[in-house]
Amino acid sequence: MTSRTERLTTYAVLGLFAVIAVFPLLAVAEQAIGLSHPTFGAFTEAWRRGHFARYLTNSLIVVTVVVVVASVLSILAGYALGTMEFRGATTLFYVFLAGLMVPTEAIVIPLYFDLRSVGLDNTLPGLMLPQIAQSVSFGVFWMRAYFRSAPRSLVEASRIDGASSWTTLRRVLVPVGRPAILTMIVLIAMWTWNEFLLALVIINANEDRRTAPLGLSVFQGQHQTEYPLLMAGALIVATPVVLVYVFLQRHFIAGMLSGAIKE
Repeated sequence: MTSRTERLTTYAVLGLFAVIAVFPLLAVAEQAIGLSHPTFGAFTEAWRRGHFARYLTNSLIVVTVVVVVASVLSILAGYALGTMEFRGATTLFYVFLAGLMVPTEAIVIPLYFDLRSVGLDNTLPGLMLPQIAQSVSFGVFWMRAYFRSAPRSLVEASRIDGASSWTTLRRVLVPVGRPAILTMIVLIAMWTWNEFLLALVIINANEDRRTAPLGLSVFQGQHQTEYPLLMAGALIVATPVVLVYVFLQRHFIAGMLSGAIKE
């Protein structure tokens, strides 16, 4: 049991950090909207002059493909590495972990030339493939940990009932692990949406293929002193990620608290 003083102290600390987190957002909203006399003209102008409809569509396509492909591959590989014993499993897992240890900055230039050699520079598939690889590295680590911590009784009971490995995964472990899976999806979606360096290097000569963060950077360079437009553009680009988190926050928090990364 926590005392009343401890609870009050906890709420005070959380309230302080909440104010620190919210204040910059209020400052941005004040510049874009004008909270005392709200007007949305800056959003309309930023949307038209910044071509954000096109850039948001590109980002949505990239995020959707990366999340779907990376999530499926991560679940399958994590299931194999977390529940099955086979030769080379540990080595293969360390190979996946290597993808988390290599910084993007170290490989982005040779990666660009590799993509250019096969005609994938300045294309959305050329941007998707490296992000899928990066996301699978994290996703396999995440899902392997979940499958290793899942109750063994569930797996054993399904096998006693004659269920195949595929049926056990699809009908038993995936439904039970929904919080962990949705947490992985939210993280991959946020990282993919916010990716800037890969987009800057790979999409360097095709304006129609720019993603939202890259388009926002170009927009900021063109309107450096028009602060309402800049703040409106920033809110336009940030809103989809915020909405995803708001709608999935319950599952996200449940996944984080359920010991999804516990060995």
